[in-house]
Amino acid sequence: MSEGTGTAWSRQDVILKANNLKKYYPIRRGVARRIVGQVKAVDGVSFELRKGETLGVVGESGCGKSTLGRLLVQLEAPTEGTVEMEGRIVKPGEEMRRLRRDVQIVFQDPYTSLNPRMTVGDIVAEPLLIHKNELNLKGRERDRVKQLLDQVGLNPEHINRYPHQFSGGQRQRIGIARGIALNPKVLVCDEPVSALDVSVQAQVVNLLERLQRELGLAYVFIAHDLAVVRHISHRVAVMYLGEIVEVGDKNQIYNHPMHPYTQALMSAAPVPDPVLQAKRQRIMLSGDVPSPANPPSGCRFHTRCWKAQPNCVTDPPPLIMRGEGPAAHPASCHYAEEMEVVTG
Repeated sequence: MSEGTGTAWSRQDVILKANNLKKYYPIRRGVARRIVGQVKAVDGVSFELRKGETLGVVGESGCGKSTLGRLLVQLEAPTEGTVEMEGRIVKPGEEMRRLRRDVQIVFQDPYTSLNPRMTVGDIVAEPLLIHKNELNLKGRERDRVKQLLDQVGLNPEHINRYPHQFSGGQRQRIGIARGIALNPKVLVCDEPVSALDVSVQAQVVNLLERLQRELGLAYVFIAHDLAVVRHISHRVAVMYLGEIVEVGDKNQIYNHPMHPYTQALMSAAPVPDPVLQAKRQRIMLSGDVPSPANPPSGCRFHTRCWKAQPNCVTDPPPLIMRGEGPAAHPASCHYAEEMEVVTG
């Protein structure tokens, strides 16, 4: 059961699964463009997503969150590892075409993710036309587009307008309408509210929650705003330098973090109460984030960790259950221990 959500899941409910996903980008130098190294953007990520669930993915910039999202929808081919959709490994061909219908993505920037030369109607209708043989709309694409615009809170009569005639929040609603056009089962949201004003962020998050209830969608919600992730997610995965270092339901992660990096993240999130904020212990990390082209040996966080011991330098910690009782959840730290977090 996902604590605090009232929803129970079983292993039979798993709809999307990542198995040891890796994405390495070659580093080329010289006139001959020889490969002299690799940027390990995503390095061995595995997780399960269940029907109707929202999995939040958090971490600092450059940790591999967005690359992971692109791997899930096969916009990037993994260097190693596989993606399973309802128990079937996605391969090029018909399996890939099926994944395109079942797993869609909402991009971060509503200003660059919509083609300025296309009308809103053409943008939202594009996936319908590509998959028209499977959908069997029989020329009713325009009616479907109007239905989608109305579903995301836009005026269907604005179907012939262009993206520049809409605000940022409205453009993101258009992106969401495009994302749900094929009735997908999973929607990957790659920082969908980070480019929007705070008041508009709340509207878009509420829209996503309503669509999840109405359509039974499962979300992979990628963000760096801890408050937004806590509000919308059932479970949370914390990424650091291409790896998942901790995963659990949102109450476990926010109230009982085990990994030192997660504890530092939570201590940095402000509380809207000056009395409680004064009681909080702020964890200040030393040093800079290492380069993903040359990640540290052993535990990747050991160069900034106040708990680091000699074995942290040589032995990579496995992502296994840590702690006891209801607060127990997987964390990859040799010296993981629960830290109580003061929340508002």
